[in-house]
Amino acid sequence: MFRRAWPVLWGTALVLAVTWPFLLPGSEFLWRDMAVPETFGLTPANFGAGDLAARAAPQDGVFALFSTLLPAPFLLRALVISAAAAAAWGAWLLARSSPAPAMFLAVINPFTVERLLQGQWSLAVAAWLLVLLTAAGLRGRPYLAWAALFGASLTPTGALLGLATGVATVKGRRLATAGLGLAVCIPWLVPGLIDSLHPAPLSDAPSSVAAFAPRAEAGTGTLGSLLQLGGLWNADALPASRQAGFAVFGFGVLACVLVGLRRVSWPLLALGAAGLGGAIACWLLPDVLASVIDAFPGAGILRDSGKLVALALPAYVAALGALDRRGIVTALVCLVLQMPDAATSVSVLAPRESSIDARLVGELSGRATFFADRPSLVEVTAQDGTRAPAVDPYSKAVAQVASGELVVDGQVVDAPSPRWVAARAAWEARDTAELERLGIGAIVEDGRVVAATNAPAPRAPWVLTVAWLLLPLAVLLVAAFRRASAE
Repeated sequence: MFRRAWPVLWGTALVLAVTWPFLLPGSEFLWRDMAVPETFGLTPANFGAGDLAARAAPQDGVFALFSTLLPAPFLLRALVISAAAAAAWGAWLLARSSPAPAMFLAVINPFTVERLLQGQWSLAVAAWLLVLLTAAGLRGRPYLAWAALFGASLTPTGALLGLATGVATVKGRRLATAGLGLAVCIPWLVPGLIDSLHPAPLSDAPSSVAAFAPRAEAGTGTLGSLLQLGGLWNADALPASRQAGFAVFGFGVLACVLVGLRRVSWPLLALGAAGLGGAIACWLLPDVLASVIDAFPGAGILRDSGKLVALALPAYVAALGALDRRGIVTALVCLVLQMPDAATSVSVLAPRESSIDARLVGELSGRATFFADRPSLVEVTAQDGTRAPAVDPYSKAVAQVASGELVVDGQVVDAPSPRWVAARAAWEARDTAELERLGIGAIVEDGRVVAATNAPAPRAPWVLTVAWLLLPLAVLLVAAFRRASAE
């Protein structure tokens, strides 16, 4: 009986090791790029049509619709925990002889842990789901693979990673997978095409590429960090052990991967080579990447090129799943030692009490609002005293006029949005007519409304997000129709 139960027990332990903060009580998740308050507003920005690029579509729109019924953190908890469990399951399906290390790497690896610590939870979710997508595709279970692809597409990067993985691994249904992969991109692709028709905020592409370039972790070098699926650009978001030299044990994991690669199927090898090769090329050729971004602003998604290594995760998992008994022990020891503080490092993700004034949100009544004295990033303190900047939660709760300005080491990487600049100038001149022309209905200073105009509340373009949510139903209806026609 234990032989049947141990994969479930092992997988549960692995999942809880890195997702336990999402089981704690609290009404708001706020850490670096993660801002999930109790209620998301039905605002243009949450549906990909705000002042900035649609980088969080359809994710924020889904939260906005969900939070009309239940607090948004409920959905966040379910997504993170279920995706980690899906990775453990996918690794079990991929493994040939050694599921234990395969499941470990699928759930706990430098990429997912570092992205969680950066607050990029939806990117970690996407990486986890790539493992299940791969396993389902190679085993001839297209509907399960498509479900994983759908879940990964909560974020634009996840959608692209899922599209590439699906096309490479879903046997016999590659064309249908490509169609679905393009369909799940609609919530951010359409707003992006619309934005391309208008002048965009100026961006310093070389500085942007340099700011988001992969970074070396102690004892590994940048190349070694990437090959270990690590190397996040923000050194402050790394587990302390990775900066204290424990990352060198990742080379032991890499050696075990190389041993098992000979038994990995070619689609996974091709994906891994593409992901690692792309990340390494972007790191080695920053000027070329900057030129591409200057010519095609949509390529800005590649400025954080380290994300591409997620494509190698399924191949690494499959390789560890093909080890013999001696390799299993070595792999497990190195997996633990390359990041021994993984379970404790994620404590900073624990939820907190809401920092949003519900009275103020109610008073704004959905009107576009300019916060005259509030920065786009706020400082938060974790339970252990660690401090970090975080996305302003008001940007999710109300129709905030967003700045989007990004300054790194005193260098303006992304210029503020034109609307924010115009709003600031109009408010400094106390020109309420100009504010109304900009569609701004309220000005907030010191946590209270200090001025208002007759500008109507903006409408939320929710259609694309709802269409995305209905895609699984559409797939099932098409499948049912085809089956009925065949009979």
